[in-house]
Amino acid sequence: MTLKSGISSPVSRLADFLALQRSTLGLLAMVILVGMGERMAERFLPIYILALGGGVLAVGLLQAMDNLLSALYAFPGGYLSDRIGIKRSLLIFNLIAMAGFALVILIPAWQAVLIGAVLFISWSAISLPATMSLIYRVLPQNKRTMGVSVHSLTRRIPMALGPVIGGVFIGIWGEQNGIRLAFAAALAMAVLALVLQQRMIEEDRPGKDADTCELAPEKNPLKLLRLMNPAMKRLLATDILIRFCEQIPYAFVVVWCMKTIARPVSALEFGFLTTLEMGVAMLVYIPVAYLADRSTKKPFVLMTFVFFTLFPLVLLYSRSLEWLILAFILRGLKEFGEPTRKALIMDLAPDNCKAGMFGLYYLIRDMVVALAALGGAFLWQISPEANLITAFGFGVMGTLGFAIFGTDLPTSLRRPE
Repeated sequence: MTLKSGISSPVSRLADFLALQRSTLGLLAMVILVGMGERMAERFLPIYILALGGGVLAVGLLQAMDNLLSALYAFPGGYLSDRIGIKRSLLIFNLIAMAGFALVILIPAWQAVLIGAVLFISWSAISLPATMSLIYRVLPQNKRTMGVSVHSLTRRIPMALGPVIGGVFIGIWGEQNGIRLAFAAALAMAVLALVLQQRMIEEDRPGKDADTCELAPEKNPLKLLRLMNPAMKRLLATDILIRFCEQIPYAFVVVWCMKTIARPVSALEFGFLTTLEMGVAMLVYIPVAYLADRSTKKPFVLMTFVFFTLFPLVLLYSRSLEWLILAFILRGLKEFGEPTRKALIMDLAPDNCKAGMFGLYYLIRDMVVALAALGGAFLWQISPEANLITAFGFGVMGTLGFAIFGTDLPTSLRRPE
């Protein structure tokens, strides 16, 4: 049900426009609270690892592990959501993340950070299929891109504010104690998120949805792969190339800004750069979602690929705060069509296993892309410039590939409401 009863007409219309319902509000509360705690600390993990005695390869291993675990967790996360329901699966995922936060708090060693990261660093990946499935279960077709975009916009709130707060923690208590205290705050917010999530999200009966078939969820990824249509496969291939562009320098962006350039920035300044990035992303989400729900999705996804490609090239020439501001504005614009891409994946997925197919897509993508993060560490050892130029090259290939071979949802697969 939508938020109409007892609420003024303008607020009700705004809620309808933004596709807000009780279950989605519970979901958004979870995203803000868990995300805020996570981003207060996670964004500075490369600095924390270096402060604890870990080297550049440990930082590269962290990012490679993030991609690998995102891949390995995505499909089971989707299958579990299809199997036991969205609400129960989200409860399990939150408890896993909380255990990882606790481990990092209790053991101040870079090895413990890597072990704890196994539990918390891929929370978004393991919960994302369930999140997308919830949005597609409760919203009509002409509101799904808006629902995905509001979710993505909400995710950027903690991404924007979390690093600023984390930078304040580091400025007051130092790199080691400040980040540990940020993880303590993350654990507390995750507990609150768990309570709100379980109270607000409605119970769901897996496999019995009005919009889905009565078939059991498919647990064999190889069998599920046969159900992936050619349009999704082409999107997946070009997305992999674009993620190479993103992930080769990803873990080292903070190192570039705070350690490498001629006029490095402070932790607080880097936090503000991240806030700027997320603010730009949030400004484009809603108008793009409104247009994408009413037209073809390919142009919006293509523009996203272009912005992904340009960021490492612009970063290469950003050697001071003034130029970094321009680079991070561009980095924010790379979110231009990301919700639209997720919505396209869900459009292309079979009805009885949308969460599972979404998870399979990320399983394949991130298994391959995990190599990029580790390769980025070796490229960084050659030179930071080699890292950024290589990333740009992969972006060019992915963008051109999608421009030539990418397709939108085939007309035969569109279903009237």
